[in-house]
Amino acid sequence: MNIYQHRRERLTSLIREQYAGTRKALAEACGWSEARLSQILSATYREGRAFSEKIARKLEGDLSLPAMFFDHGAIAPGEEPAMAPNFLRVRAIDAHSPGIVQIRRVRLRLSAGIVGFAVEPDEEAGGSFGVEIDWMTRNRYKWEDLLALEVTGESMEPRLYKGDLVVVNTADKTPADGQVFAVNYEGETVVKRLTRDAGHWWLTSDNPDQRRFPRKLCDGVTCLLIGRVVLKKSENI
Repeated sequence: MNIYQHRRERLTSLIREQYAGTRKALAEACGWSEARLSQILSATYREGRAFSEKIARKLEGDLSLPAMFFDHGAIAPGEEPAMAPNFLRVRAIDAHSPGIVQIRRVRLRLSAGIVGFAVEPDEEAGGSFGVEIDWMTRNRYKWEDLLALEVTGESMEPRLYKGDLVVVNTADKTPADGQVFAVNYEGETVVKRLTRDAGHWWLTSDNPDQRRFPRKLCDGVTCLLIGRVVLKKSENI
């Protein structure tokens, strides 16, 4: 990948993550025309070399981005690291790396019996969580449907620990036996495994101490599915 392609990918990721995926929003933020942005994002205009160093530095300034933002992570010509035969390259990534999209990290505000919910950014924990776009594409997830929540309590140990992060697909509220869901249970956000037994749905805990964490009937407006848990991040090994 050359530096021009690298800059285009960085800008494309920025548009997707911070400008709702639209060039119009970016154009309004930086004061550039959409036509000009289209030119520098084109792989064919001026043989793909329109995103020059001068353009990159100017756009960084107009968007109040850190210096060299669009060049971050690029490998300069002649600096390609040598690799032993048959070894795969390991590439370090950060929140702004091409191919990474930021999922909103939030707290939920719920009311008992109410289907909808409000979200508050979890700024104390960083506000977002990066996942690979390939993973989202492969599973056909949409960015706007995904929320990242922090696990509280011990009821889902040993699979989920307090402080673990889970990504919830709010578009998937179809009950499924054995799957883990974020649930509005009597106005409280809980993460539980949904099980089917004796003709009823139950919220069950993975913690083997069932005296402390008994299963609860999931029925009616007291138990509303928010979305299925599709990914977890944990520092517990």
